[in-house]
Parts: sequence; structure tokens; C-alpha cells
Amino acid sequence: MVKLQTLFTSIFQSSYDGIYVADANGNGVMVNEAYTRITGVQKEELIGRNLQELEREGIISESVSFKVLKSKKPMTIVQTVRGKEVLATGSPVYNEQGEIEYIVTNIRDISELNRLKLELQQSKALTQKFINEIKEFKMKEKMQLLLDGVIAHSKEMIQVLHLVQKVARVDSTVLLLGESGVGKEVIAKLIHRASNRAQGPLIKVNCAAIPQHLLESELFGYEKGAFTGADSRGKPGLFEQAEGGTIFLDEIGDMPLDLQAKLLRVLQELEITRVGGRKSVKVNVRVLSATHQSLEAMVERGTFRQDLYYRLNIIPIKIPPLRERKDDIMPLACFFLNKMNEKYGLDKRFHPDVFPFMEQYAWPGNIREMENLIERLSITVDQREIKISDFPFTLPKIDESNTKKTTLKELLEHVERNMIEQNLAEHKTTRKTAKVLGISQSSLVKKIQKLGIK
Repeated sequence: MVKLQTLFTSIFQSSYDGIYVADANGNGVMVNEAYTRITGVQKEELIGRNLQELEREGIISESVSFKVLKSKKPMTIVQTVRGKEVLATGSPVYNEQGEIEYIVTNIRDISELNRLKLELQQSKALTQKFINEIKEFKMKEKMQLLLDGVIAHSKEMIQVLHLVQKVARVDSTVLLLGESGVGKEVIAKLIHRASNRAQGPLIKVNCAAIPQHLLESELFGYEKGAFTGADSRGKPGLFEQAEGGTIFLDEIGDMPLDLQAKLLRVLQELEITRVGGRKSVKVNVRVLSATHQSLEAMVERGTFRQDLYYRLNIIPIKIPPLRERKDDIMPLACFFLNKMNEKYGLDKRFHPDVFPFMEQYAWPGNIREMENLIERLSITVDQREIKISDFPFTLPKIDESNTKKTTLKELLEHVERNMIEQNLAEHKTTRKTAKVLGISQSSLVKKIQKLGIK
């Protein structure tokens, strides 16, 4: 019996885990050396003392033994002993009458485990920070590659490109605003190519160029026999063709009202219904749209749906006209001239006087007008150097005494009227004039009506 008692004591003291034994009243009966090693609480502070007393003195945060006495089953809690966190498991020991006689508490130091856990969390946070920084760097590097050939020296265009970089990361709808020829399609391409959808298709739709009665079937497709002349096999629409990519709806202001309602449903439900069909088809497409018109004014006139406007206008990007970004005029002109030199094997250059002259011009057709004009000049000018006298327009003379009385809007209208009248007189038709000015025929007709040109 003595030998067995000695063996028990040896096992009790050899345990790596701390062991504390309390009786049914919560008084300390036994404690091993490991308990003192782990908690720093001496044997004399525990033996013969009640656990409630230890709680009051703050030696232990709460007693697992009392929880076992109350629940009459093993319990495990995280306990603080002298400021050190331990995992404490209390187990009841029953007598022959089935009553709890002792509670044996086993404790393990989890401070080291918590330290390692904290280090792991910090390491994960640091790793994620590095991953985010690498992604940010790659995004900037990707944007830099994508922006090659996009001229942005002016602060106005630099702000636009910064916004492009932000919106490319998300799938929100973007509304590109700006006059004809400012480069809305170029910006749409940039957004797509910098996005997570870059590997998918970019489908471009000019809502003004497709007859209204065909636009619905072009966008949403049609089932076989949907209308006279329809393909007998049916046809998927442009939304289906853009699956996994981006669809760019240019001149969205020209979309008829009845079709606007169907587009709104696509944006809300992310599904389309083909013409002549009944089944809805889910689509995974990002929508970019653009217009040179004021959609707000169209909403007020009742020609554009207010709910669709709000849905499209989640992220508006206003692209300034060329006359408001004069710092870009010279770099753009040089870029286009170099492009024509390479395209046609030429060696043309501008006379230095050309640049201030171009900066004073209003450019009603914006970048498209400039590119078309420089292509024309590079081909038709005989000498190597392009001079002011080679340009097909002259700047309007302004009476300086009236300058202060003239608003910017009136001045620009004067320049536009002068430019349009000169080109109409030379080219006779609105189609040819629009092509030379670098704007669409419908835009030119609207300007003629607005300016009252006969």
C-alpha cells in the first residue's frame, strides 16, 4: 500500500501539466510542482484554502471547480492565474454514494500558444499587406503599359486617368460624359483592359448607328421565327456575346424609351430575354455607357428614364473637351503627326508657330477632328514643314473692346459657327463636313440647328 502511494505521488509530481485537487467544499487538497511552475502560485497559497478566497484575492480569475460542482460534469475554461492564461479542465471524482468528493483540475499554459497565434496573425497580416502592395504595383505597372499612346499631360486628363485606374478594379456601371470626339471609346477600352475582365470580350455598340427597330434584337438576340427575315436558327445578342467581359453602349442617349426599360431590367436582374423568346438568360457582363448629351436634361424632358439614368450614373467620368486641356494639344498633335509619318512613310514636322495657333482654336470636333486634320495635312502639304497657312481654317478675329462683354459660351459658339459655315461651303453636304470635322453627322446636324446656320 505504501509502495502504491509512493508510485501515485511520483506520477502526480512528474506530470508536465499542472494538477490541483479540491474537495467538495472547494478547499485545496493537493497541488503538484508543475502547477507552481506554470502559474507561479506556491503550494502554501493553495493547500487548505478555499477557492472563493483565491478568487477574491485575484489569484485566480474564476474557479473551474465550482463550475464542475454546479454542473456535475467535466468543464473546460480559459482561466487567468496570476496574470497568466491557462487552459483549465476540471473533472469530478465520485464516492460510493455517487456524490462528488473531489474535483481534479488539470491546467496547461496557453500563453505561448497565444503568443504563437498572435505572431501567426501578425505574419498573415504582413503577408496580406505585401500581397496588396504587389497587386497595387502590378496594377500601376499594367496601367502604365495600357496608357502608352494615351496623351495626358494636362491635370484634367491626369485626374480622369486616376479615376479610370480606380473604377477598373470594380464591376460598377460607368457613364462616360463628354462632347463628340473627346475619346470616350478610348477611355472605355482602358477600363476594360485594366479590369479583371480583360481576358473577356469588349463589345462596342453605337446606339445611334443601329436603326431603332433593330437595336433590341441586336442587343438581346432573337429566337427562330421571331420576325420576318430572322435567321431560322435564332441569334444570340451582343449581351450574350459579351459574356465574361464588357459591353460598351455608346450614344446611350439615342436609345428609345421602350428599350430603356428593358436595359434597366438587364442591369437590375443580370438577365436578358431574346426577342420572340420567353426564357430568361443569365448574363455576366459589365456595362459601360457613354453620351455627348445631357441625360439630366433628357430626364427633365421625359426622353430618358430617370431610374435608368441613376443606374448608369453610379460612377460618372467627365472627359473634358480639347479646348479645356490646352496642355495636351501640342503632345497630341506631335503624336498624330508621328503616327501619320510612320503610316505613310513621311517625314513631316510642324513649324513652331503652329502650336500656339492650334491652342487658340476651339476644336469643336475635339481629338477626332485633330487626328483627321493632321492626316489630311500630312498628305496634302507638299513641303516638309506644315505651316499655319496650310490649315483649312483661320481663327476668328475678336473685337478686343467687346471681349469683356462676351461670355465663353458665346465665344465658342462663334468659333463653331465660323468653322461649320466654312466647311459646309467647301464640302456642300453634312456627311462630308462631319467627316472633316471629326464628328458624327447627327452631332453636326444638331449643332447646325442649335446655331441657326442656314
